[in-house]
Amino acid sequence: MINPSIHGWIDKYFIDQKNEIQPISKEVFYFDLRKSGFLFGTTVTLNSHSELEHENWLKGEMSKVRLLDSLFNIYIFNIKKVSATEFIKVAIDFYKEINPHRFNLLEKILPINSISINLENIIDKRIYINENVISKNFSNLVTNAFLFIDVLAFQHYLVNHSISEQYLKSIEETILSIISFALKTKTKKSEYDNLLIKLFESSLRYGKLSDSETNNLDTINLNYFTNEFEKKYFIDLSCLALWNDKKIENEEHFFLIKLAEKLSISEDFVEESIKETHDFIQKYKNKIPYLNKSNVVKSFYDQTSNKVSILIIRNKKRLAKEISQSKELMILLAISTKRDLNESEKKKVKSQLLDICKTIPSLTLFLIPGGSLLLPLLIKFIPQLLPSSFNENFEKK
Repeated sequence: MINPSIHGWIDKYFIDQKNEIQPISKEVFYFDLRKSGFLFGTTVTLNSHSELEHENWLKGEMSKVRLLDSLFNIYIFNIKKVSATEFIKVAIDFYKEINPHRFNLLEKILPINSISINLENIIDKRIYINENVISKNFSNLVTNAFLFIDVLAFQHYLVNHSISEQYLKSIEETILSIISFALKTKTKKSEYDNLLIKLFESSLRYGKLSDSETNNLDTINLNYFTNEFEKKYFIDLSCLALWNDKKIENEEHFFLIKLAEKLSISEDFVEESIKETHDFIQKYKNKIPYLNKSNVVKSFYDQTSNKVSILIIRNKKRLAKEISQSKELMILLAISTKRDLNESEKKKVKSQLLDICKTIPSLTLFLIPGGSLLLPLLIKFIPQLLPSSFNENFEKK
């Protein structure tokens, strides 16, 4: 089973997929991207032809594998051959070209890794755009909403054998202009609209917010974009911006049709996009963070608890062994089943649990500033990790 948070996952991905990687049509590829939520910055599943087990993956991990898979499919479409090694080399060259300054620095200070691990490090940085580690691990909002731009840029790079920063700036700024104008056509505004635009603004890497007002579609230059995926992406993001829980109003529908006309996209695709976007949001509304701001504290706790539990389950054998070998910790945990620990005892439990976390790479998140605040979640799972005789003490409490 692949663990996208541990080095070596890309090699394992291609080993596990060796006999399953089959060429798919561009239509199926794009349809899968929309269906998975990858286009919308909220990846909820892998592609329909993947056999990978991903039931307990975090959303960031899902996005990592989805980005890798998408880049690889674009490579196959353009190079017409399936070669994981060559793909990885080309992908790294692509990322070096779009972010040369960062790579020059990293090549000087970091040890030499295999090319697959280098790509893993790159993908990790592309997924998480907020450098705050707590946010990186526990907020879905930091996931890059513009990840598909990497896929579009890779397509551009493969076709033209190079890519300019101007392309990246233009596509980001064009998307924001289209979304901003789409929101102006909405007859009913909601808090969701503001959160959505903030999500896209926070995902900017190359472009910037325009100071000028976008009054109509004619002020947006779309001639620069000729690729079918680019055009469809503009339509889908517009549908996302115009979404509400009822229907697309007449003025909003007119906007989509006019945008499609300027992009030379059929009205049938517009109708499909409206339906698929609506169905996706209705199905996964509870998993889309910018639609769930009503109870931020509860949402944060639920997301955090779920993610910590996954990390603990993955490391439960080693964690149970480490806890069992600490006699003082075991005594204190047993005492806690009969009475509340005093402040001195609580500090000892905290200190010893943090020492144990130092020995398990996946649990070092508890060591970062503020990470100790998550220890109650770890303690909550301890009864499930220890022998049944210990659990009986908890039941007697």
